[in-house]
Amino acid sequence: MTKLLLAAPLALMPAFAHALPAVGDMVGTTPAEATAALANAGCAVDEFEAEGGQIEAKCRDDAAKRYEVYIDPKSGIVTKIKSED
Repeated sequence: MTKLLLAAPLALMPAFAHALPAVGDMVGTTPAEATAALANAGCAVDEFEAEGGQIEAKCRDDAAKRYEVYIDPKSGIVTKIKSED
């Protein structure tokens, strides 16, 4: 029974391996850095736009749900995430 309880969290790990980025995550200050970091977090970037002094990365997760991820251009930190649905 103990082995089963210890194995359960390990079995669920892949499901959480590609959680979306979170506010406060460092994704980088260049398009290449941000694209790679967001893809690693499970959000494939389609395009970047400048919006309100921030960089807006439009991306989609594995289920094709779309998000807008706002990045501070000086620090490379995610400041806001908005679902497009």
